[in-house]
Amino acid sequence: MTERSTSLPRVRLADLELDLDVFAGPFDLLLTLVLREELDLLEVDLAEVVLAYVDHLDARGELDLELTTEFLVLIAALLELKSRLMLPAEEPEFDLEPALAADELLARMLEYRRFSGAARALAERLAAERGYRYRSAPLPPELRRVSLEIAEASYAPAVLGVAIGALLRTPEPIDVSRHMAVRRVTLGERLDLLRGLLRRGPFSFDEAVAGADRLTVAITLFALLELYKRGEASWTQAEPFGDVDVARLAAPLRAIA
Repeated sequence: MTERSTSLPRVRLADLELDLDVFAGPFDLLLTLVLREELDLLEVDLAEVVLAYVDHLDARGELDLELTTEFLVLIAALLELKSRLMLPAEEPEFDLEPALAADELLARMLEYRRFSGAARALAERLAAERGYRYRSAPLPPELRRVSLEIAEASYAPAVLGVAIGALLRTPEPIDVSRHMAVRRVTLGERLDLLRGLLRRGPFSFDEAVAGADRLTVAITLFALLELYKRGEASWTQAEPFGDVDVARLAAPLRAIA
C-alpha cells in the first residue's frame, strides 16, 4: 500500500458533488434526503453516483482505501434498499419493509463509522509507537559473508592474537569504596538529635530529617518510635499525608523492656 501524498488534503465523501437528473449537491446531502424519505430512491440513478465518484478519484490522482471502502458500503446499502423498494410488497424473500430497511441502512452507517473511528485510533496509536518498534534490516554490504578466496586480511595475525588475548583475561574487581562514599548514621545519633529538638520544644518530623537521605529518614523514624515506646515523646497528624508534629511528654513513662 502506498502512503497518502502529504501535499493533498484528505478526501471526504462530503466533497463529492453530484449532478443527477433528480438531485444536485453533495453526496452526504443525498443520503440525508433518502433517509428522511424526502427524495425517492427509485428515481436516483446509483450507477451515475458510482461513475461520479470514479471521476472524482481520477481527478484527485490518488486512492484513499478507507474512504473508498466507506463509499462502497454506503452504495451497497443503497442498492439493497432500492431493490427492496422495487420488489412487490407481497414478495416473501425479504423480511424488512422499506421504512425498516432505511433504519437498517442508518444503523449500518453508524456501525461502520464506529469501527472506522476505532481503526483510525489504532492506526494513530501504532504510528505514535513507531519509534519504539524493532525494525528488521539486512546487514550492510561490508558485513555480509564473502568467499575466503576474495577476502582480504584486515589485521596482522599478531595484532589479532593480542586483541583476543585481552578479551580472555579476567578483569580486576572494581573497588567502589574509592569513589563511592556510603553515608551511615546510627540509631543513637538520631535519638540524640530528637532529644535535642525536644528540649527546645515541639517540632515537625520534616524539620528533623531536612536534607537527609532515605536511609537517614528511616532510622529517624525508628528513633521516634523508640522515644514513643519509652514515653519520652508523642506525635500528632492532623490529616493524612500532612505534617507530623512531635512533642515531648510531660511525664516520661518507664521504658518497656
